[in-house]
Amino acid sequence: VQLAESGGGLVLPGGSLRLSCVASGSIFSINAMGWYRQGPGTQRELVARITSGGSIDYADFAKGRFTISRDNAKNTVALQMNSLKPEDTAVYFCRATITTTGRATLGTWGQGTQVTVSS
Repeated sequence: VQLAESGGGLVLPGGSLRLSCVASGSIFSINAMGWYRQGPGTQRELVARITSGGSIDYADFAKGRFTISRDNAKNTVALQMNSLKPEDTAVYFCRATITTTGRATLGTWGQGTQVTVSS
């Protein structure tokens, strides 16, 4: 089972980016999917997560600026980030709780994608 992120990059303050993550492999079902981030010298922190039923949690810093969505049929989760600030600069990681076809439940991380907000 693997997660692959895309969509990071360099953006000006006030700009937008859309991150995408797709899960692949021997997947039976996916429960929660989410995004975390880790800035320089900081601990990894939750950005947003969404359950298979559509329940969503956002970190306070993400509320009103970021929107998480998922496509259960395609095993994808996306994060639309607007009004980006320099303090949003971090490596963004996709995470999913996946039940495999062998009925093992795994907490899986993607490799991360760099988001840099700078003028």
